[in-house]
Amino acid sequence: QVQLVESGGGSVQPGGSLRLSCAASGYISSSYCMGWVRQAPGKERERVAAIYTGSGSTYYHDFVKGRFTISRDNAKNMLYLQMSALKPEDTAMYYCAAGTSDLLNGYYCYISATYTYWGQGTQVTVSS
Repeated sequence: QVQLVESGGGSVQPGGSLRLSCAASGYISSSYCMGWVRQAPGKERERVAAIYTGSGSTYYHDFVKGRFTISRDNAKNMLYLQMSALKPEDTAMYYCAAGTSDLLNGYYCYISATYTYWGQGTQVTVSS
């Protein structure tokens, strides 16, 4: 059984930065997809970024490219999301997720991974 616990959320002004962390306990295969998914009030969940743990290959949604960086420390079983140049529209609950995909690279993890395991979420609020 895999458990995911996020941390690092908070309130920040537009243009600021935050680093989200996700601690994974239990077995995470070296052939897993991991990602960050967010949900703003009244909106559906949307995938933000994904990483294939085997190669470190990543992929991002267009609205965060160049601003967010997903990374993983396999030795520590940690997943990170470095967020910079934050905008009010980035305000959401951010969830860490892990799962599998038929094709294993960052792009296919992003578009087609079935996320089996989810964290409880960490709130990010961007406001002046």
